[in-house]
Amino acid sequence: MTDTGTPTTVRLHDLACRRDRDEWIVGRLATGRFVALPEAGKRVIDLLQAGLSVPEAGARLKQDTGEDVDVPEFVTALMDLEFVAEADGRPVPAAAMKPPPLAGLRPHQVRWTLHPALPAAAGTLLAAALLLIGVRPDLSLDFRTLLWTSHGSLVIALGAAAGWTLLLLHELAHLLTARATGVPGRIELGTRLQFLVLQTDISGIELASRRHRLTAYLAGVTVNLTVFALAVLAAAAAAPGTLPHRVLLAVALTALLPLPFQLMVFMRTDVYFVLQDLTGCRDLYGDGRAYAAYAARRLMRRKPRPGSPAGDPSALLPSHERRAVRIYAVVLVVGTAVCLGFLAAITVPADLTLLSGAVRDLSSGRSLSSVLDAAAVLVFLGGLHVLWLVTWLRTRRQMPEPLKNL
Repeated sequence: MTDTGTPTTVRLHDLACRRDRDEWIVGRLATGRFVALPEAGKRVIDLLQAGLSVPEAGARLKQDTGEDVDVPEFVTALMDLEFVAEADGRPVPAAAMKPPPLAGLRPHQVRWTLHPALPAAAGTLLAAALLLIGVRPDLSLDFRTLLWTSHGSLVIALGAAAGWTLLLLHELAHLLTARATGVPGRIELGTRLQFLVLQTDISGIELASRRHRLTAYLAGVTVNLTVFALAVLAAAAAAPGTLPHRVLLAVALTALLPLPFQLMVFMRTDVYFVLQDLTGCRDLYGDGRAYAAYAARRLMRRKPRPGSPAGDPSALLPSHERRAVRIYAVVLVVGTAVCLGFLAAITVPADLTLLSGAVRDLSSGRSLSSVLDAAAVLVFLGGLHVLWLVTWLRTRRQMPEPLKNL
């Protein structure tokens, strides 16, 4: 062990890597932790994996490149990332990893999800469906499409069944395409501002090729559009006005309803990750928040908090990221303000009215039906808010670190 407490010899876990512009993305697919390294950092990892000790790796790097890298400090950072399996011959303790869902599903079994023929087929189906909608008035979609029967309970039942099925298929598509690249993936509850969402953590997909990354990001949207297209094509084959015709069109519109939410990139939706990838940003959301906070301080002429950077944080970013981060910061502030304004003006008053009315009806006990109705409101609406809070607290503790330079 060196004088600084850093081990002299280390054995690294299996690490995946790919070149990204003038840097290397290196990480562990098993844990979803990854980091951006300069060429010198990648060279140190190669030397350590070749069996050189920590001092030998530093000496070899200086001999080959002339760069004087603090390899012991670098190795300490690798240990913090849980990239080191053994130090001086002893196993390095690491956090226990939960088995991923569908653990028996291997990458080669779902490799077909990455085939370029799939998006081409989905695009063909979508184009055919849109063409039919344009030429056949009986296939037009509006709010009345969802009201396919006069029985409200059946309308709600179909909407719930189709909506939850589509949601699970949407997230399963993310999981399968990520698994095909070797990323385990995990489906879990999460929050986006005031919204409770089902989401798939595919941390580690950054190590895949760009085509595979974009496929994984857009897999869910592709599923929604494919279901929409298939439902429209099936409805076109049914007699207009019949029950199958009306039900299929209701399913088609239900498949489209979640897609506007994906355009809210200020909440890190599927389209956000596409945008982040195409702009080449490491942490578009985090850097956008930092720049928005800096701009707000300047506007209000306030001093930064202790420990916060005093200057423009975007000035430290590469030029290709700087403009994207500043534009995104505007979208982030405006979008967040609109969502929270809607929450304050519409959602909270409506929920408080329902909850207070339920408490009043429950305490008065005027009739059995009013008591049952009030209990249902308290259980479902109150439970939803409690679930949101619990999920919000959990995700804040477990949120994966964004890709940063090391």
